[in-house]
Amino acid sequence: MVDSSFIVGENEGGIRLDKWLSRKLPDYSRSRLQQLVAEGQLTLNGATLTDVAYKVKRGDALALHVPEVKPLDLSPVPMPITVVFEDAQLIVINKPAGLTVHPSPTSKEATLVHGLLAHCRGQLSGIGGVARPGIVHRIDKDTSGLLVVAKTDLAHQRLSAQIKRHLVRREYRAVCWGVPNPLQGTITGNIGRSPKNRKKMAVVSGGKPATTHYQVAQIFRNGSGKDTALGVAAEICCQLETGRTHQIRVHLTHIGHPLLGDPLYGSNSVSRINKISSEEPARLALLNFNRQALHAEKLVLYHPVTEAELTFTAPLPDDMKHLIDHLHSI
Repeated sequence: MVDSSFIVGENEGGIRLDKWLSRKLPDYSRSRLQQLVAEGQLTLNGATLTDVAYKVKRGDALALHVPEVKPLDLSPVPMPITVVFEDAQLIVINKPAGLTVHPSPTSKEATLVHGLLAHCRGQLSGIGGVARPGIVHRIDKDTSGLLVVAKTDLAHQRLSAQIKRHLVRREYRAVCWGVPNPLQGTITGNIGRSPKNRKKMAVVSGGKPATTHYQVAQIFRNGSGKDTALGVAAEICCQLETGRTHQIRVHLTHIGHPLLGDPLYGSNSVSRINKISSEEPARLALLNFNRQALHAEKLVLYHPVTEAELTFTAPLPDDMKHLIDHLHSI
């Protein structure tokens, strides 16, 4: 619980209340201060004021009450978390495949949020008045790799703003069926819920704009003669300009190159695997690889307080390295 009192200075009159408060209390986001004012937590000259657009006047006496943060209605679940970076404002983790990021009303499984509540116990200053980790962006349950999470309200707001302004660079490593042509390019197409299957996303006219940049890193050819010219599969680097649900998976499927192992979008995986000789170790590796071959490899952002540029990388997990090693043999 925090109580702050201020007197508006001689040269501060005429500024909007929420803007003036954000200057005085830089540890709180402007939206959080607006919320507190709307909840009646601020007094002006002893009387409650809820108008965030009020223009402060010289000599105004303002007092703001910030209640203690409320606990999130979830139980902390201790779990191993690979921390790449952590300070008072944020935490960057290397998420393993198979771990869901955020709880779902229809599932009781432990998620990354449950694990972060245990890991960050006593360190969360409250986002929107609730002690919770701020999920700024997500990666799919069966996608591995880097994820940044805010520990404070201010960090949450500023990191979210960076993503909205395309200032956060997110690079992925993927393995897809076939070889995209050209070898380097940009995929655009609005992404929304598929009208044919509500579990899927698709490129649809009424969806949200989405842009994915890609570059082929290497091509895996079939030594038996089938698909030798075009290649059986390709390892590619993808960079997100936007962050729509399943974006890379949807965009690559849209151009005819779904990810290896993708259970939702790789509908022709069996026929593609059957083109590989049964004697090839890659065939068995592909049959046993049952998640999308996608890894969030690199993350570049600006620290929400110091504004220093931060760059993080996460090596390919063992299952993708094993898959790629076997693809080299075909």
